[in-house]
Amino acid sequence: GLAMRALLQRVSSASVTVEGEVIGQTGRGLMVLICAMQGDGEAEADRLATKIAKLRIFPDEDGRMNRSVLDIGGGALVVSQFTLAADTKRGNRPGFSTAAAPEDGRRLYTYFADALAGQGIAVETGRFGADMQVALVNDGPVTIWMDTSE
Repeated sequence: GLAMRALLQRVSSASVTVEGEVIGQTGRGLMVLICAMQGDGEAEADRLATKIAKLRIFPDEDGRMNRSVLDIGGGALVVSQFTLAADTKRGNRPGFSTAAAPEDGRRLYTYFADALAGQGIAVETGRFGADMQVALVNDGPVTIWMDTSE
């Protein structure tokens, strides 16, 4: 199966703008940058969505990371990010050949966003393949790298 990569950031707010218009935003919750790698992977997308929904990275009353985005009633802003596939081993120009082909990437990105929403999280998205401006306030900062192939 396919690996999906995600970079999660715990945010107090986040938004994505295309051509001067805000097309997606969230308050407290998660900014999820997502990249489908080569192959086919709805099972991996489902697993990743489930894991992200349950990941306890929000503070409880004692300030310990004990609550999930579901527990706090938080939202998620999901943005496709093929540069997470970057191979920087050779030279100064990253290669992206391990990313899924655009049509597969688009399908799995949409599938993942729907799967995350299916977990009970209010999900907003960017626009696949568009030139997007992403703004966020990383709360903590808390940033977590996830790779389903591990």
